[in-house]
Amino acid sequence: MKKMLALLFVIACVAGCGTAAQKSELWEHDSIYKNWDHLMFSWGGHKDVSQEEVKKSAEEGWWGKETTVRVPAK
Repeated sequence: MKKMLALLFVIACVAGCGTAAQKSELWEHDSIYKNWDHLMFSWGGHKDVSQEEVKKSAEEGWWGKETTVRVPAK
């Protein structure tokens, strides 16, 4: 019984990781990050995105899950 529960747990984890990778478009590219700037942005933690970063990502062709854009307060 314990082996069956462990197996179901592993299957659930693998399925969850596969879904996350599919949403991030990982399988459509030959590397995880487009370049070093893309890597540093992604590893920088969860933060608001500036218009400058949106422009940079579009120019360099970054991929991945979309994030919200920070609108500066007036």
